[in-house]
Amino acid sequence: MNHFEGAAGLAVVRLTLTDFRCYSFLRLEVDSRPVVLTGANGAGKTNILEALSFLAPGRGMRRARLAEVARRGAGSDAPWAVAARLERGAGLDSASIDIGTGREAGSERRLVRIDGQPARSQAALSEVASALWLTPAMDRLFSDGAAGRRRFLDRLVLGLDPQHAARASGYEHSLRERARLLKAGRWDPAWLCVLENRMAEAGVAMAVARRRTVACLNQACAEGIGPFPAAHLVVAGPVEESLESLDDPEAEAKLRNALAASRRRDAESGGAAVGPHRSDLLVRHGHKNEPAEQCSTGEQKAVLVAIVLGQARIQANLRGQPPILLLDEVTAHLDQTRRMALFDELCALHAQSWLTGTDDSLFAELGERGQFFRVHDAVVARR
Repeated sequence: MNHFEGAAGLAVVRLTLTDFRCYSFLRLEVDSRPVVLTGANGAGKTNILEALSFLAPGRGMRRARLAEVARRGAGSDAPWAVAARLERGAGLDSASIDIGTGREAGSERRLVRIDGQPARSQAALSEVASALWLTPAMDRLFSDGAAGRRRFLDRLVLGLDPQHAARASGYEHSLRERARLLKAGRWDPAWLCVLENRMAEAGVAMAVARRRTVACLNQACAEGIGPFPAAHLVVAGPVEESLESLDDPEAEAKLRNALAASRRRDAESGGAAVGPHRSDLLVRHGHKNEPAEQCSTGEQKAVLVAIVLGQARIQANLRGQPPILLLDEVTAHLDQTRRMALFDELCALHAQSWLTGTDDSLFAELGERGQFFRVHDAVVARR
């Protein structure tokens, strides 16, 4: 697959966990090949993937509170840490970077260090590493509420636009502050205008980035990824839709005016009635031309895999670096043909992938292209 020849994979070569979930301490050394973790349910496989997800901005693949991540029995104020050495490229052209993140005792703020230096915020991680994940809970992505689909979309956007995390964080901060003032009855027009202006600027920028990412994904998925179905995506929301006929400043003005007009209603309901936080990601199974939520479980899983692989292709081509892929129980609902195609694509992408499962035989087609570990009661052993 020649279109990936310029991509230099980013790989975690050493992962260290301290007081994280079921692990009091774990040090795992691997290479850039796909990493397969097998074992019984509850053995600690997914906890490793969750730790890796903290190498990117956000609350991780389980969206857990910091206190929930601490080792079981350690107490709600206990600290925890995830450290990783990442390498990009190979041989003489390789470069390494160290990331550390975690929680200090009693703190509700996640700390981040990059090459030993403290980062101002989690957003700095998006400049270093990108991670995408699929979990069994996401099998319901198309049938559950819009919030999960927005989070999924924003994770895709972040892979192409590292500034998206900072914009989204700024938007959410202004949204919360505006809601607090409205609820308290502090209707200072000047301060509300400042907050609404910030929301309009950040909100339109978020919508622009979402539309751009969806356009790229539709092109990548339309090209076909082996036996996986083409997916067609649309961002549905007033802000995104306004960009079809308005330029950015005009869309900002429209959102700003809508926010000002909805103050009284927002004061009663909380939050804001309009904005990109209300948008949705609509997905269709391209081959069947049906909404994804109306497809079978296996078809929905295949569509999700197609989107993630399409995103990995885009990042490999545009940024020269595919994301780290965290695929929890990904082989469930995939037949042998699609399993083989998935493994072939992961290897062709030069993307380090971490895969979990309970059945070793479902990964047999990887052979020597992968590295295999058995997880049992929070003990990880190479097979």
